[in-house]
Amino acid sequence: MPSTVIQHVLNRLHDIGVRHVFGVPGDYAFPVNDAIAQHPGIEWIGSCNELNAAYSADGYARIHGIGAVCTTYGVGELSAINGIAGAYTEHLPLFHLVGMPKMPVQAHHSLVHHTLGNGEFDLFRKMSEPVVCASAIMTPQNAAAETERLIAAALYHRRPVYMAFPADLAEMPVVGEAHPIPAPASDPAQLKAAVRAVSDMLGQADSACALPGILTERSGLGAELQGFLDATGLPFATMMADKGVLDEDQPAYAGMYDGKLMNESVRRFVEDADVVVIVGALMHDFNSGAFTAHLDPGRTISICHHHVSVDGMTYQSVEMKDLLDALARELPRKQWPRPTSEVSRMAPAGGSAGDPITAENLYPRWESFLKPDDILVAETGTVSMGLAFARLPRGATFQNQTLWGSIGWATPAAVGAAVAADGRRVVLITGEGSHQLTAQEISQFGRYGLRPVVFVLNNHGYLIERMLCKHPDIAYNDLANWRYSELPKALGCDDWFTARVSTLAELDRAMEAADKAGTGCCIEVMTDTYAAPPLAHQLHDNLETLYST
Repeated sequence: MPSTVIQHVLNRLHDIGVRHVFGVPGDYAFPVNDAIAQHPGIEWIGSCNELNAAYSADGYARIHGIGAVCTTYGVGELSAINGIAGAYTEHLPLFHLVGMPKMPVQAHHSLVHHTLGNGEFDLFRKMSEPVVCASAIMTPQNAAAETERLIAAALYHRRPVYMAFPADLAEMPVVGEAHPIPAPASDPAQLKAAVRAVSDMLGQADSACALPGILTERSGLGAELQGFLDATGLPFATMMADKGVLDEDQPAYAGMYDGKLMNESVRRFVEDADVVVIVGALMHDFNSGAFTAHLDPGRTISICHHHVSVDGMTYQSVEMKDLLDALARELPRKQWPRPTSEVSRMAPAGGSAGDPITAENLYPRWESFLKPDDILVAETGTVSMGLAFARLPRGATFQNQTLWGSIGWATPAAVGAAVAADGRRVVLITGEGSHQLTAQEISQFGRYGLRPVVFVLNNHGYLIERMLCKHPDIAYNDLANWRYSELPKALGCDDWFTARVSTLAELDRAMEAADKAGTGCCIEVMTDTYAAPPLAHQLHDNLETLYST
């Protein structure tokens, strides 16, 4: 028996590594839902709502390389679109599978539920177009070819694609065949010229520094990037969105670069270098220290996904992998200058047992809590701004939605990361304001037997908003007063260790218990309303450059 349209798509997604699909069922999507649930190699992971499903697929793709989310027509897909937009911004290849009404319903322009009541059925696909790199309505005739086109687009651009399935066509057999589209290769002449240009620029330099970026990790090129740095001896610093792309536990690591806002010694080391090699990083507001970073274009090499720029000259059709491999083979290793002082951990976690918890004594404790290979999911806001300057142990990664910055992302993203984690510990650290948006997704940890360690920082409101707005105590920065440590039990995580702590002694005991627990853990950390890490204060003091550049 030939495969149906949806079976064919799922088989191909399985071929490229998809093992889980996050979603919420709906009547127009029942054929798609059924096929996912019945597929022998793919597991359906139910979510509390479609936005959370998209966030979970985002977190899954960060660890697994690709992800998938399934929603119903109209109400479901529009609920998910914010999460899809975040994945687009953060360069994550997601496959958005949408169930549509049957073709006769569409042909007759019937007024049916989940529509705008105007008989139009192509509107929601059009709404999705700006936040996906390709889309298609899947039919028996086009399924084979369109599946290959969309897979190739998602992997080439490292961005989401949209695949819609009319309910009747989804269960019809596929007509025709198509072969996978090979990944593009570099233009040999352009690659050779780019290697020569990079070699000449670095050959004339007495000092140099690399800024590795998130696009290398999204493209699965962490090993190639490390090989390039090992072969050339280049030291490197990282920016906020790119933290954890490479192990920080190595001598070549120079620290966090955040323009003029933080780490003045790192700023001088980077900006005074004869050459700066940017590899897959973006100089957006939070990466550039509110646009206070100053890198001379004439001394910058920018290696992008599919091209490279050297001293203002751009070489097109040069694939990042090919260039990194060629540079590692052909460039000589040099003894480049390193920072005069080794990158240190945060200041010792001080304070006495009965002291209240402050930013100064909390973030060093969180840094010490991390273990090798941990997956740290840090929510947008003051939490990520403090943790960005923690020294990660070997193999640990830092996940943050730095550029899109949708609050509430972290909790469901941690669910997706935990599904993909393959035995690695997931540590979720979120603020209570963000947590209120998506806290119900804690239930999926218990439902699927996942055992994260969750810290909820309770500082009585939207602290990052207080730091950025004109009137910190204005009403819109206040929140309903929840007891976050009691949520796991209410949401079905009956065996979890939970605690609510407000002193250092309570925090230390809770963290020790969480470290030894064989279950999931949730620790609610109570602080003063304005207990913020240094970067948040720096942003407060640099609002003009943050919002006016």
